Amino acid sequence: MKWKQPPIIKIYEALGSLADDRVEISESSGKIYSSSRNKFYTVTYDPQKQLIMSNDNGSYWKGYLGYPAIAFLMKIGVISYETSLSNLLKDIAWKDINQKFKNDFDKTLEYILSSKSESEKKNLDDFATAVSREIEKMNLGYLGKKTLPPEGY
Repeated sequence: MKWKQPPIIKIYEALGSLADDRVEISESSGKIYSSSRNKFYTVTYDPQKQLIMSNDNGSYWKGYLGYPAIAFLMKIGVISYETSLSNLLKDIAWKDINQKFKNDFDKTLEYILSSKSESEKKNLDDFATAVSREIEKMNLGYLGKKTLPPEGY
C-alpha cells in the first residue's frame, strides 16, 4: 500500500518539530516527540525499497504520511529542509491549536501564520509546496503493518 499525500500543514508541523529539536535519529528509525513532549512517535524507513512507517494519528487513522515521517525524512536529508524557515515555526503548541480549531487544519495554519510577515508566509508556502511535490514523487509505501499511535497528551 502507498501513503496518501499529507495535508500541507503536516509539512509545517514537521519543520516545527525540527526547530524544537524533537527528532531523534538512530540508523533507519527515529523518535519524534509531540509538541507537548509527553509522547513520541516511532518512524522506521527502508530507503532501498522506498517504504516508511509512522505510528502518528494521521498515518494510522487517515493513511497519509504524517509529520513525524516527514520530519524524519527531512532530518536524514531525503527531502528538503530549511533551518531558517523551520525556526519560524519554533515553540508552537500544535496539538493545542489543532484542538482549539477542532482539527480544522486550514484554520490552524491561518492562525499560526497570522503572526508572520507576508514574505515569511510566502517563503513558507513556497517551501511547503515544493516539499509536497517531493513527497508525491517519492511514492512511498508502507513498511510493515500500521501500529496504534501512543496515548496521552
